Amino acid sequence: MDCLVYPVAGTLVRCPWLNAPTAQVLVMLAPEQGPARGGGGSPRLAVARIIDKLQADNYQPVMAVELEFYLMDGTSVSEQPPRPVIPRGKHTHVYSIEEVEALEYFFDDLYRFCDVQGLPAETAISEFGPGQLEITLIHRTDALRALDEAIMYRRLVKGVAAKHGLLACFMAKPFAAYAGSGMHLHLSLLDEQDNNVFAAEEPTGTPLLRHAIAGMGKTAADAMALFAPHANSYRRFCANSYAPVTPTWGVNNRTVSLRVPTGPAASRHIEHRIAGADANAYLAAAGILAGAHHGLKYHLDPGPPVTGDGYTSTVPSLPQQWLQAIEQCAASPFMREYFGDRFIEIYSAVKRTEHRRYMSEITAQDYDWYLQMV
Repeated sequence: MDCLVYPVAGTLVRCPWLNAPTAQVLVMLAPEQGPARGGGGSPRLAVARIIDKLQADNYQPVMAVELEFYLMDGTSVSEQPPRPVIPRGKHTHVYSIEEVEALEYFFDDLYRFCDVQGLPAETAISEFGPGQLEITLIHRTDALRALDEAIMYRRLVKGVAAKHGLLACFMAKPFAAYAGSGMHLHLSLLDEQDNNVFAAEEPTGTPLLRHAIAGMGKTAADAMALFAPHANSYRRFCANSYAPVTPTWGVNNRTVSLRVPTGPAASRHIEHRIAGADANAYLAAAGILAGAHHGLKYHLDPGPPVTGDGYTSTVPSLPQQWLQAIEQCAASPFMREYFGDRFIEIYSAVKRTEHRRYMSEITAQDYDWYLQMV
């Protein structure tokens, strides 16, 4: 089908990591009739449609995106797996100042180029894996703009890495022995007076916060194919890995799916921790916002927050297999209500095809396990 391409306002920027003068612009693919808030297969239009639903109920979503990634030695790309740019020592150095300082050349360019593109990069930290980093983008009251910036930021990180002979990897689980990489999305809602409707001195928040959490938790399994869109995505989900396996919630608890950080009441928000770094930011956010709207619409109750180890929760687990998540998404009335039949049909067909092609490959593990043993 022929489609028109529409540039996204405010996204025409220079690509300063390239030697030749180069610019980029985000575009939307829309049906011939124009960029209406409708169906089709556009991730950006899908999330815009759900933002419209929230705004129609006088809620303005505020979002921020955190993306974890690995920096790898660019000369080792042909190796399986490639080598992290910082070798693993005897000890885990999470939040290590030394690792960040060792990559000063990378961060200097990254922050400088973010300024060139108008991207609101904030804090940078080292994570659990060797060469694993996380940089936070400042929250935006325009949620769609926050997601545009997340898309642009991922490309910028890859560009800066390539400039220095490195590879920036956003796979959910590139190393079996090291932590996976997540996409943590932060959400609050403003009312018509720009007040945070989640704000309360008590960290468990307002009834509206709990309704939103309940909806996000109840619908998380149906939206799992958006949060974990690839075969590799599911390797990230295991106990005691900081990747949640059940749709639980808690206060300042990093073992649950939906974390409510402590802090000033005015900044009360929900951190969604399910999505992998490999997820499409538009679609992950769409799943989150749809769940929140569903919970608000039906005044759902999330139950008490989880205290202690969320991995011991008896709440039914999220889908742990790729095809299971695809089929649950395809069969979900909730997903069809918020995304439209056409989008779900397109997305499910694409993912089923990917799954078939993935399963058609004979891996080294097949030969290792079965060549002489069966």
